Amino acid sequence: MSEKSYFTIDTSILFRANQRYFDDVLAKYGLGYAQLIFLIEIYEHEGIAMNALAEGAYFDKGSVTKSIQKLEESGYVEVEVSSEDRRVKKLYTTAKTQEIILKLYAIRQERWNYLSQDLSAQEKQAFIEANAAICKRAKEYEGLHMVDSEMKFYGFQKCTLLDYPGKVASTLFTGGCNFRCPFCHNRDLVFLDEGASPLDIDYLEEFFKKRRKLLDGVCITGGEPLLNRHLKTFMRRLKDMGYLIKLDTNGSYFNALKALIEEGLIDYVAMDIKNIKEKYPLTVGVDNVDMTAIDQSIDYLLKGKIDYEFRTTLVKEFHDISDVAKIAQRIKGAKAYYLQNFVDRDKVIQKGLHPLSHEELIKAKKAALPYVENTQIRGEE
Repeated sequence: MSEKSYFTIDTSILFRANQRYFDDVLAKYGLGYAQLIFLIEIYEHEGIAMNALAEGAYFDKGSVTKSIQKLEESGYVEVEVSSEDRRVKKLYTTAKTQEIILKLYAIRQERWNYLSQDLSAQEKQAFIEANAAICKRAKEYEGLHMVDSEMKFYGFQKCTLLDYPGKVASTLFTGGCNFRCPFCHNRDLVFLDEGASPLDIDYLEEFFKKRRKLLDGVCITGGEPLLNRHLKTFMRRLKDMGYLIKLDTNGSYFNALKALIEEGLIDYVAMDIKNIKEKYPLTVGVDNVDMTAIDQSIDYLLKGKIDYEFRTTLVKEFHDISDVAKIAQRIKGAKAYYLQNFVDRDKVIQKGLHPLSHEELIKAKKAALPYVENTQIRGEE
């Protein structure tokens, strides 16, 4: 039997054994294995959207809907329609959950203790790290919830003189993102509605075929474009038509970014640096941030193998002047660093955030200049 076969069998055994175990011990609470996963996730992220829960746990939306319905009927979860966007359903735990949550954590810990009892502390840590690495690869392959057979775009700007520096371009918007930045303007793309219809890919290809003499390039933004495993195929079609391609990314998918660059499918990268490392989870709205991949993306771009820029959107609630100085020091010698002041809009993820004052913005630029000579304020001076 091959190594691959052992791996697939072992993962199947572990999943089924855990499913049976948790279904048995949780029966007295009226819960099952899937409900345990969702309930703890909701407890740790009160107000999480149902779509985000599906993406984070890698369940199909139908399974999530059924599990949440059961949790709601059992009195463990309350579902509220967002006042900001009625298509978004937010999830909250109830007092009934609060009464048993510590028991649920204990049950989960007991299971881990039993399964790992023959391992040393070093072996346990090695397993955790190896398992995390394997799961990361699996997520990259799946492209999150993008499992269809072709690239999907959910927004299209036919002509822009701003998005691609020095070029006349079109901009395409992908759906889905692994971050939940509170200041993001593209809430509809991050929390992609179940009924959202992608643009006709044939129409897009025909459009670009006809505009080859009028447009220099195509900007691909999101969401996070690198979540989409069909991106490379679409980019190759654009390159075959003679277009330059600019990619906007948060840098958290370094391997995908590097591969596309080295295959000659990207001409310009705009990478968002959200904040200093210590503030990344708060700023991007998720707890587990792979800073290693982000650092790899920064270091790779700094080598100058491709034209690029770094940029940071500044929000009073998340950034101060010293943060900008530390970010600039991290990207010392970069080709370009753009500071963008937050602008409150209808589709921002979190209401009530504020931009820096003009004076603070100027100070931020001055703080960055000693490290990145080409630091500019985008949108105002």
